[in-house]
Amino acid sequence: MIKIADFTLFFFIFVFSPSLPLAQSQLPDLDPQDKASLLIFRVSIHDLNRSLSTWYGSSCSNWTGLACQNPTGKVLSLTLSGLNLSSQIHPSLCKLSSLQSLDLSHNNFSGNIPSCFGSLRNLRTLNLSRNRFVGSIPATFVSLKELREVVLSENRDLGGVVPHWFGNFSMNLERVDFSFCSFVGELPESLLYLKSLKYLNLESNNMTGTLRDFQQPLVVLNLASNQFSGTLPCFYASRPSLSILNIAENSLVGGLPSCLGSLKELSHLNLSFNGFNYEISPRLMFSEKLVMLDLSHNGFSGRLPSRISETTEKLGLVLLDLSHNSFSGDIPLRITELKSLQALRLSHNLLTGDIPARIGNLTYLQVIDLSHNALTGSIPLNIVGCFQLLALMISNNNLSGEIQPELDALDSLKILDISNNHISGEIPLTLAGLKSLEIVDISSNNLSGNLNEAITKWSNLKYLSLARNKFSGTLPSWLFKFDKIQMIDYSSNRFSWFIPDDNLNSTRFKDFQTGGGEGFAEPPGKVEIKISAAVVAKDELSFSYNLLSMVGIDLSDNLLHGEIPEALFRQKNIEYLNLSYNFLEGQLPRLEKLPRLKALDLSHNSLSGQVIGNISAPPGLTLLNLSHNCFSGIITEKEGLGKFPGALAGNPELCVETPGSKCDPANIDASQEEIYQNELVEGPISIWIFCLSAFISFDFGVLGIFCSARARSYILQTKA
Repeated sequence: MIKIADFTLFFFIFVFSPSLPLAQSQLPDLDPQDKASLLIFRVSIHDLNRSLSTWYGSSCSNWTGLACQNPTGKVLSLTLSGLNLSSQIHPSLCKLSSLQSLDLSHNNFSGNIPSCFGSLRNLRTLNLSRNRFVGSIPATFVSLKELREVVLSENRDLGGVVPHWFGNFSMNLERVDFSFCSFVGELPESLLYLKSLKYLNLESNNMTGTLRDFQQPLVVLNLASNQFSGTLPCFYASRPSLSILNIAENSLVGGLPSCLGSLKELSHLNLSFNGFNYEISPRLMFSEKLVMLDLSHNGFSGRLPSRISETTEKLGLVLLDLSHNSFSGDIPLRITELKSLQALRLSHNLLTGDIPARIGNLTYLQVIDLSHNALTGSIPLNIVGCFQLLALMISNNNLSGEIQPELDALDSLKILDISNNHISGEIPLTLAGLKSLEIVDISSNNLSGNLNEAITKWSNLKYLSLARNKFSGTLPSWLFKFDKIQMIDYSSNRFSWFIPDDNLNSTRFKDFQTGGGEGFAEPPGKVEIKISAAVVAKDELSFSYNLLSMVGIDLSDNLLHGEIPEALFRQKNIEYLNLSYNFLEGQLPRLEKLPRLKALDLSHNSLSGQVIGNISAPPGLTLLNLSHNCFSGIITEKEGLGKFPGALAGNPELCVETPGSKCDPANIDASQEEIYQNELVEGPISIWIFCLSAFISFDFGVLGIFCSARARSYILQTKA
């Protein structure tokens, strides 16, 4: 039902070049040759925002993005980042012979990277990121002997093989960022030995080959989302310097080497989505500087590591993600000593025992995900100590007990998911204080009682599921009151009486993007909600919560009576409507009023009358089930029911035409007459037979108003 989606950590590390030798007083006039080259460049590009309208006159200080040398007036730096410039780069730019820094990032430049850039022999910094460059790295770059920083990231169609000479052409190269491009092949061996290299980012490419150790003191190594294989090196040369190591989403195997504990400066380690396995050695302990550890989506087994890193009063782990592994045993108490922890994810493991009561000591926690384990006991009351909590997810365990009224202290909570447990009792009235709630899933438990108005205080509610519990009574009048609601699921309970329409005329289910498959074996669609929280300095923790549900309503498998409110079919953004297995009656409203409808299930009710209009009209309709009702009349081929086989089965007075057979109204009338005749008692009726018949009719005559087998079964069970 619920997929928990995984954490993504973005690293923004900026390395600034040394300050350029600018004049201390009046800047010189722009060099005439450089001026002419720049004007040709300006004419050749599209400048929609007129950002380069200041390019006139001779004073360098007036020209946007320029820094000049004193006294020659030669251009040393050209920074045109984020100005919405477009077109291909004119070769005139390559005539700026003294240029040391060129930044054209965050624009819409296209075409190949000019090969004439190789003539800029003094270039130290080149940043062409976030453009639309294509092709490969020009071979002329081998002439850029002074280059210290090259950033080509986020040019999706820029790639090819990283040249074999790339680690040799400049002995000053410190930063290489080719992330989010299309580079292929193996890392050039020369890059492994480039002593000056400190920052290497190749995230989200198609690099392959065995991951080898680097022989220089790196500070940042990001090789995430590639196809590297082999085992994890020890990075011995980087022991005193490596701060960020991200090799997530590759094909690495083997165990976690204990030598990683010697990386004394390591602050971020992400090895998620690989093929690591075995137990984690109890001897492995990271330094106190580690703030982010993500080992999720691997095959690690054994007990959770009791000691992960040293903790001080000022430092300690902020994010710990060990989810989607095969860890077993209890949750170690030492985890509750990680006082700086903001996100704890241990879901999809084999953990047993109780949730430690001391988890309430982690006052900075914002996300707790212990779902999909075998935890027992109750929700610890001390959890209210995590007063900054945004998400509490403990679904799919063996938890019992009741929902404690004191949970109202978690007034920042946005996500509450306790589904698929054995929790009983009622929803406490005090939970009205949880006004920040956006997602509430308490389905598949043993909760009971009537619904109280605490739920109406959740004004930010987007998703609410009370399915598969023992709630009873009438549906409240405020059922559709929520302004931001996207999905309501009250299925498989004991709600009775009518579907309220008090707020349907003013309610409009929100229009938002959904994804997922078109089938309906499981509740389809996908809702993604992100919660971002400041983790450390410039980093951002992005948490995605995925719901397998469409925009819609599920009231199926209850005891509801009466007609379907007409206003329900005026909700233009509804994608899913399931009212099956109830006792609803009346006619079917026109489906043309639900243009986004993808799934409709009204089966096993007592709906009757003619099926009017084009019931396959919604263009995105992929599931239709109107079976086991009391519909009558003829459905012709033009209704387009061929893609919904069995959609109208179990309606004895309804005839559906197929390519091989047509419906004859006379035959339908004759069939109905035959049914009527069979129900009459032929021959003389004696007094005692009449009395017996009257008694039976009085006691069980109510059966006549129901057509479904489920309805008859329910009445008989009630009588028994």
